[in-house]
Amino acid sequence: MIWDHDDDKPREECGIVGVFNHPEASLLVALGLHALQHRGQEACGITTYDGEKFHNERHMGLVGENFGGDLTSRLPGSAAIGHNRYSTAGKPAMRNIQPIFADLANTGFALAHNGNLTNAVALRKELINKGAIFQSTMDTEVVLQLVARSGRRLMRERVMEALQAVEGGYAFVGLTNKKLIGARDPVGLRPLVLGKIGKGWVLASETCALDMIGAEFIREIENGEIVIISEEGVESFRAFPERPESPCLFEYVYFARPDSIVQGRSVYQVRRRMGHQLARENPADVDVIVPVPDSGVPAALGFSEQSGIPFQLGIIRSHYVGRTFIEPTQLGRQKSISKKHSPNKSVLEGKRVLLVDDSIVRGNTSKKIVQMVRDAGAKEVHLRSASPPIVNPDFYGIDMPTKGELLASNNSLEQMRNFLNVETLGFLSVDGLYASIGIKRDMTMPQFSDHCFTGCYPTRLVDQMQEEGGKDRQLSLLD
Repeated sequence: MIWDHDDDKPREECGIVGVFNHPEASLLVALGLHALQHRGQEACGITTYDGEKFHNERHMGLVGENFGGDLTSRLPGSAAIGHNRYSTAGKPAMRNIQPIFADLANTGFALAHNGNLTNAVALRKELINKGAIFQSTMDTEVVLQLVARSGRRLMRERVMEALQAVEGGYAFVGLTNKKLIGARDPVGLRPLVLGKIGKGWVLASETCALDMIGAEFIREIENGEIVIISEEGVESFRAFPERPESPCLFEYVYFARPDSIVQGRSVYQVRRRMGHQLARENPADVDVIVPVPDSGVPAALGFSEQSGIPFQLGIIRSHYVGRTFIEPTQLGRQKSISKKHSPNKSVLEGKRVLLVDDSIVRGNTSKKIVQMVRDAGAKEVHLRSASPPIVNPDFYGIDMPTKGELLASNNSLEQMRNFLNVETLGFLSVDGLYASIGIKRDMTMPQFSDHCFTGCYPTRLVDQMQEEGGKDRQLSLLD
């Protein structure tokens, strides 16, 4: 797994889209993936069915770079699924780009996956011992193998049987010659929504994808639910006993686009309220509030509204800089922070500045931004995080460092303040984050998966392994 040490943010697992019964299905999927580009920028793929055969294109890079032109001629059909990839299990490679496809008895089956399976390594070993041959290192292929090897007759039964064998956080879209299939994990860690466009149906990771293609939002797919979309309409099935939903809190903190709606709540408004709450919990005596762009903007605006301190764009971000991990030398990586962020000296010079960011992970980027603001002439630099301290890694598809690399996991508040070189440092509390969403945290059964902040993991971590010294590491089928 590649961690971008100079773009110190948690990385989302992937974005998925499915369209059924629309003459321009591939075009709609491409537009939906474009809206979900923030969930994965490494690779993208689309699979369609035209009534006779399946068509598939997979590429490294961004959606707009690969799926332009006369797409409906290249990828014909009224049904399609697509995927944006940021690798969380399986290294970057063409063979690890989704959707993945297999010929089954009586149909082909294409599958795209958002999330991470926490028992994929154990299942993969078991399947290989039974004679299965894997073509990729993705945990997604484990599900494809389970569906292919199922002895059940109906596709919904085969999918149900496969999902009952896996654990972790996931949302799936699958495509056969007659059906579009969507599924969510038992606790609803990874998001999936249902929409309608004309006589056609859409599945997507976020509502912003529905907005992009002009689809009407119908509802969220429920935790543990499987939906089968065919010419007869939408059927719903339950693969698991009913249990309370516990979606990932990071959708509100960082992952979802600000214009998306999650559980009926505007992500943008929740992030503004996080800024309000942050100002109440961690006030600052400063001259100006400056967001760390772009993800810190709503919370910084909320902090300004609550405190009455002016909000200013003291840091300008370039949106045309490539990802820093592909820089060929360490010198190139070190220079990337200055290429991505530029100080607005007219706002910063001689001022007591409060920087507001969505989260602090390893702290390296935050430290460089603080120094950049000081170099621009700031009299003081203070820092606030609109999320609680991240003290535990995620094993459900979020790509973030190991526990030993997380700044808050190994340092006191004062140690972090010294490392970041700021006058004051503050984090939103866990209770404050819940309050920003509009609920009070249930201590016995949290309404959200908040394990990165609390250590309360919502599922078994079957494949979690320990390195020497007890250091957690991210799951990978390559280990």
